[in-house]
Amino acid sequence: MKSETLIVGSDVGKENHYARAIDIRGIEQAKLLRFSNSTQGYESLDNWMSEIMQQKGKTEAIVGFEPTGHYWFNQGDHLQKKGHKLAIVNPFHVKCTKELDGNSPTKNDRKDPKTIAMLMKDGRYRDVYIPEDLYQDLREAVSEHERLQNQINAISNQVIRWLDIRFPEFSTVYKAWDGIAALLILMNSPTPARIAKLGVEGIMSIWRQKLKRTSQKRANAIVRAANGSIGRTEGSVAAEAALHNLLMQYEMLQKQIKSQKILMQELLLQVPNAGKLLDIKGIGMITATVIVSEIGNINRFQDPRQIIKMAGLNLRENSSGKHKGKTTISK
Repeated sequence: MKSETLIVGSDVGKENHYARAIDIRGIEQAKLLRFSNSTQGYESLDNWMSEIMQQKGKTEAIVGFEPTGHYWFNQGDHLQKKGHKLAIVNPFHVKCTKELDGNSPTKNDRKDPKTIAMLMKDGRYRDVYIPEDLYQDLREAVSEHERLQNQINAISNQVIRWLDIRFPEFSTVYKAWDGIAALLILMNSPTPARIAKLGVEGIMSIWRQKLKRTSQKRANAIVRAANGSIGRTEGSVAAEAALHNLLMQYEMLQKQIKSQKILMQELLLQVPNAGKLLDIKGIGMITATVIVSEIGNINRFQDPRQIIKMAGLNLRENSSGKHKGKTTISK
């Protein structure tokens, strides 16, 4: 921070943002600005900052946010393109510090941006890294993969719940319900009553359509489990329809995840030297992609210890007086 630096705190929202500007002494440089989350709003922010910088003799500006939600992304991209430095302050620090101004815990859109700016003035912030081009693609691809994986886990839990209610003995025959043979049964004849009606030959017939090798022993086991099932039988028509919908969603998500993995691998191999990560034992394609997407351009670091701290693997100690605490990693 220099005397020529304009410090701007921005309280972001979905539709409207609020900004206040101070200098390195904490003196406010202009009135509060309220601007919309639109092109016109960003233009008013640019004009407001330019006018202050001209009037007060400022040559550079730094703008800070609380990293709450995604609403600051577009504003951050806009300000970065304009050549301004970006900063992020800890929301917990904002919560604790705002009581110092006015000796009140009041929280509002007028107070928060000044609190953010005051924290920045004292150096209580961290720089914002917005990945560009390939690294941004990698981060978006990893985020999408995680979203799809969360969805497929949720569907898997719903299928397990369905089986617990309708066919609890299914898990005694198949440890995993999503194996090829088990899926064929669930898609074609999921309830114990229908399996018992098909019999061993009926189950074998279903399997022969998709599988090269079939097991009569397993067919006997599933039919035997169906005959002795304690599963609920009422409402089976609607229950079968619900399971069918879950399995269709599961199949679609599996295809999307497969496609997403191909995209992630293509992007990863475009990063210089990233392929060497795959040579490390225990690191697969997905893990390597996540590592590179989080680190971004590794050339922005000056020391390996910076990456260690970013990952939460740096050592920390809690000691006081005669008490000697354990040394653990910070994460």
